[in-house]
Amino acid sequence: MSERGQRAIGDGQRDAARRLWDYCRLGHEPRACAVGIGLGSHDLGVASRAAELFHAGMFPVIVFSGGNSRTTVARFPRGEAVHYREHALALGVPDAAILVEPRARNTGENVTFSRRVLAGAGIVPESVMVVCKPYAERRSYATVRKLWPQVDVVCASEALGFEEYVKGIGDAKLVVDMLVGDVQRIMAYPRLGFAVEQDVPDEVRAAYEVLVRDGFTSRLVAG
Repeated sequence: MSERGQRAIGDGQRDAARRLWDYCRLGHEPRACAVGIGLGSHDLGVASRAAELFHAGMFPVIVFSGGNSRTTVARFPRGEAVHYREHALALGVPDAAILVEPRARNTGENVTFSRRVLAGAGIVPESVMVVCKPYAERRSYATVRKLWPQVDVVCASEALGFEEYVKGIGDAKLVVDMLVGDVQRIMAYPRLGFAVEQDVPDEVRAAYEVLVRDGFTSRLVAG
């Protein structure tokens, strides 16, 4: 782990973050689906995993979805979906198998706009594999179930543990902030109509409160 990451979180905070990490991951078994949707983010590993799953025959077409956010604009100046597409092409995914949705700013828009792109291509899938960051699985699943209940959905991500993921990103504070933000949304978004309800165990709520108290709050939403 980088020196920055070592300074950013202590042992108790790391334990709390691991608890959130384990909760946010669903561990779905990959199975063949009609389409894949790669959710844009700061993590190019999403595109790598999507390419791997395509080559394994998990889906015949992939939509990369995402414009930019404040955490991605410097890394992906042409937009998340565009950079994901370029990376997938470099990994051998044929251009004909890739659709690009370049406007989405959040997970709800990822789902809604990708559905429109697929419909525009004449594709109305019965099943969708959502490829995302490891800790985004639960929230992504809950979002798809709310906004696109007609499809069977399975989530997939790189098979990484918390420490390995932090090492790859190189910024422990950013990863923990994002984890805290995801758990907040898992708890808050159902009552706003953005996602289906998910059970949140007491120990996960406690870990979340520890990290909020300790200042890992840059990705929290108001309200």
